[in-house]
Amino acid sequence: MLTARFIAMIEGRGLAFLAILAGVGILVPVLHLVVPPTSVFHLGIGSVVLIGKYLCYAILAIALDLVWGYCGILSLGHGAFFALGGYAMGMYLMRQIGPRGVYAHPILPDFMVFLNMKELPVVWWGFQSFPYAMLMVVLVPGLLAFVFGWFAFRSRVTGVYLSIITQALTYALLLAFFRNDMGLGGNNGLTDFKDILGFPIQAAGTRIALFIATVIALMATFIIARTIVASTYGKVLVAIRDAESRTRFLGYRVEHHKVMVFTVSAMLAGIAGALYVPQVGIINPSEFSPTNSIEAVVWVAVGGRGTLIGAGLGAVVVNWLKTLFTTGWLAAYWLFALGGLFVIVTLLMPKGIVGTLDSWNRNRLVRNAVTSGTPLPQAGE
Repeated sequence: MLTARFIAMIEGRGLAFLAILAGVGILVPVLHLVVPPTSVFHLGIGSVVLIGKYLCYAILAIALDLVWGYCGILSLGHGAFFALGGYAMGMYLMRQIGPRGVYAHPILPDFMVFLNMKELPVVWWGFQSFPYAMLMVVLVPGLLAFVFGWFAFRSRVTGVYLSIITQALTYALLLAFFRNDMGLGGNNGLTDFKDILGFPIQAAGTRIALFIATVIALMATFIIARTIVASTYGKVLVAIRDAESRTRFLGYRVEHHKVMVFTVSAMLAGIAGALYVPQVGIINPSEFSPTNSIEAVVWVAVGGRGTLIGAGLGAVVVNWLKTLFTTGWLAAYWLFALGGLFVIVTLLMPKGIVGTLDSWNRNRLVRNAVTSGTPLPQAGE
């Protein structure tokens, strides 16, 4: 009974999406570990890391779509939650280096020794523990989102004003993390990681394990988001998106619903950042750049706002195009291409790739029903 309800909730397209992800999670390791390097089908470790990075971005995109596509909260600061989760993971990885650093200090990371810091800052306490670090990955972004949302949504800040405030939030964090006295590496950030859970982070097996963990996290993120939007609570979120004043008039505590979904979305973004850092090998304040948050909005718009699957697809497609543009002579034109893509989608496919395909499919069903004389299904049938 529980399995049947789960399948009905996820829907056929969602199950296909999960099946594709599971296939990717199996195929990529096989192409890297089993297929010999001399084969044209062999996948190098660089490609594995690149695909893993795309999937981390897909988690962030689904988290953003949860608040924007289903609740109407256009956040231009979700990159901040992504970066905070990344810094929590980076702090754990830095604590694992120990005396193997350049200055061979048993406790302090190299940059602290270089800055003549004598003791470990309080914010670093506990990060030698993996469970504690993972708790901080979700707790820090979630707490920031809860506090921010509590004041913003209770004050009924909406629309472009809310978007500007979220952008100001991530920009303020960018400036703060650039400061050396924050004790988080300043503009250089955190890097030169050695181990994760005792395994060499550069080893092929570790890289594959991180990739598989990212695939599983993306699947879990989709299931969580889909569970939320398919529930009664999700229907209230859509009502808030479409008619907030009317929903409030009906007696719903709109601000409470907004705070909750905003907090959950921030936690998911933090998980994406935590998986991103050990795969790319660095985290620095540039991840707080407002441009990164704006790009995430473009991913969701391109893939299809309010579809979840489209958000993940948009993240992968746009970043794949970015890789193509920025690795050759077209690098100088990437921002023009990104802007052009956004304009084209806005004008010709305002519902994004998946949303437009859904509209075409519905229109086709309507035409077939009219042609055959079959009565159209009523709402709820």
